[in-house]
Amino acid sequence: MRVVTISATYGTAGGQIGPAVAERLDVPFVDRAIPSAVARELGCTLEEALAHDDRAEHGLGRLIYGAMRLPTVAFGGVDMYVPGALPHAPEEFVRRAERMMRETARERGGVFLGRAGALVLADEPGALHVRLDAPLPRRVRQAAALAGTDEGEARRVLDDNDRARAAYWRHFYRADPADPGHYHLVVDSTRIPVAACVELIVLASAALD
Repeated sequence: MRVVTISATYGTAGGQIGPAVAERLDVPFVDRAIPSAVARELGCTLEEALAHDDRAEHGLGRLIYGAMRLPTVAFGGVDMYVPGALPHAPEEFVRRAERMMRETARERGGVFLGRAGALVLADEPGALHVRLDAPLPRRVRQAAALAGTDEGEARRVLDDNDRARAAYWRHFYRADPADPGHYHLVVDSTRIPVAACVELIVLASAALD
């Protein structure tokens, strides 16, 4: 069974490349299934699970990033709390998501997008860890094209996503998602077409046998 983790900055077509890689490798594409499974296990709503998720539009990374800007919050400590913002302990949601990722990787394989998969599955035998990234101007242009919006709006969303994802990694893993040491393969998917990126990742996955 193949296991691939993809860390994709906003505007690098991770949402297109991930499913295509999963189809080529004949394994599940693991994205929204994680918060859905956590919600079922904890008996909470999907909306609450998404509030603690890395990939969600209004997920935990954005709450953490917001907390970093509040003078009364000591960001970086295990007791970080924003009154009323997190109805359940975020660590519980994150750890359960980690366990589900590991179980899925062992039992079925998969392509895992986001959620610090390169760290969560760092010890998974044969797992390939990929980073999709590119210079900011090219990410802005591609994000605008993919979303069908103007570059000003794309830049705003991109900045929000970058800060939120970085906050999530720093808070829970004391790590920088841009550090190439976490990955086997770093690809500029604003210059290399999606189909070629998929082919590169599939070939690299096979090379880890």
